[in-house]
Amino acid sequence: MIRFENITKQNGHRILFVEASAALNRGEKIGLVGPNGAGKTTLFRLVTGEELPDEGQVSTEKNVSVGYFNQDVGEMAGRSAVAEVMDGAGPVSAVAAELAELEVAMCDLDREDLDAVIERYGEVQARFEELGGYALEGRAREVLAGLSFSQEMMDGDVGLLSGGWKMRVALARILLMRPDVMLLDEPSNHLDLESLIWLEGFLKGYDGALLMTSHDREFMNRIINKIIEIDGGTLTTYSGDYEFYERQRALNEKQQQAKFERQQAMLAKELEFIERFKARASHAAQVQSRVKKLDKIERFEPPKRRQVVSFDFAPAPRSGEDVAVLRGVHKGYGSRTIYQDFDLTIRRKERWCVMGVNGAGKSTLLKLVAGASQPDSGTVTIGASVRMGYFSQHAMETLDGDKTIFETLDTQFPQANQGVLRALAGCFGFSGDDVEKPCRVLSGGEKARLVMAIMLFNPPNFLVLDEPTNHLDLDTKEMLIKALSAYEGTMLFVSHDRHFLAELSNRVLELTPEGIHQYGGGYTEYVARTGQEAPGLRS
Repeated sequence: MIRFENITKQNGHRILFVEASAALNRGEKIGLVGPNGAGKTTLFRLVTGEELPDEGQVSTEKNVSVGYFNQDVGEMAGRSAVAEVMDGAGPVSAVAAELAELEVAMCDLDREDLDAVIERYGEVQARFEELGGYALEGRAREVLAGLSFSQEMMDGDVGLLSGGWKMRVALARILLMRPDVMLLDEPSNHLDLESLIWLEGFLKGYDGALLMTSHDREFMNRIINKIIEIDGGTLTTYSGDYEFYERQRALNEKQQQAKFERQQAMLAKELEFIERFKARASHAAQVQSRVKKLDKIERFEPPKRRQVVSFDFAPAPRSGEDVAVLRGVHKGYGSRTIYQDFDLTIRRKERWCVMGVNGAGKSTLLKLVAGASQPDSGTVTIGASVRMGYFSQHAMETLDGDKTIFETLDTQFPQANQGVLRALAGCFGFSGDDVEKPCRVLSGGEKARLVMAIMLFNPPNFLVLDEPTNHLDLDTKEMLIKALSAYEGTMLFVSHDRHFLAELSNRVLELTPEGIHQYGGGYTEYVARTGQEAPGLRS
């Protein structure tokens, strides 16, 4: 359906593709992977025609519809979320808009042309029915419900929604459209676990072709059946899921390294013979023959090593046995009760993941423990020798916008040498000249990564983390999981990343409308015990 044929593309001084080729065929679900800046978003833009290759060709079959979701959702205001979603559904959306205008006009009983308006409304309504408009609205509401919208949010002004919810509206528009080809650039961002699992099911049942990026390996692994990797200007295709790709890539590297080493050993042996006998007339013919042989040999290259992000974080100091104790906690907002007579004891080395649907009180609990919010009644006591590190989505507001990334790290850790600080920055996705960026120009994700780097350089013994993996790419996320697996302290965290949950939790706190449940064992045991991957999915 879509073919990339020998494409070459350069952005400024950066060469993204060099005579690269790949294809997206009917029914395929392809994961697009590669390091940050490799050209994943550029590849999407080449398909949509927003950018053109410098050389080569991107071709799309005739009459193939393409839907593209990216992180830039544009302006949304003045109509409901349902209307905004239906707006992407083709001709029926224009009819729906006129229908809505006529409904408003009919409310004005003093209009002189009221009869004409009513007549026109009948015509437009008939056309709307003919195009399946009422069924479309039902489907739009179904998609929005899957993405965790309440009825009130569906019918309210979309302009009042936060950026993350507007992102879901933009995603819903593409899902409702059900084009022949879906291009999804990080669709898993800004989704809670329930929405993520719903989207997973939707995409599994989608019969069109899919090309997507995601920083959530579990999400990608369950949907895709093929991988296209962008690395060093080339497009390499692997048939299989993400786990197969990882294994195959490692095997290919191992085989290529072995071939390279064998050839190097052979070349060294031949060169030694040539060097040893080149001055002897009796061996002149042999020497000449071997020189010619070496000239004709196709040389193997060593495998391109993708830079592995790793950093040895300092050990955390030991705390007392009881790290945080909540007794009889009551917390509400207005008439809404979040916690009532809530008790929880968090002990040293426990790693609690907090689970619950939107609004269940996950972030509220973390704020109570961190001291960022106070209970209406009851007590929250932090134990002896506890040094807490609290990461929230608002933590980036503490950064000084005039300081660069490196100056920020240097100010925080004046005793550390430059090499160590640059290695720390590299772990969290800031390499080379990136460290000279002033904080005021950083995106929300970049600010979040910088705050995380500061917190973990000299780690506290109690980490309270609210969605720490948002905005982290796959490699950085793996580094963080590896670092926290070796972490000796205590953790209380919220995350929608199932790989992160499974690797790091050893306790689960589940918040449901029926009550609060505590589970010994981590997320994997929780799934096995409850039969569900998230509380909101339980029947």
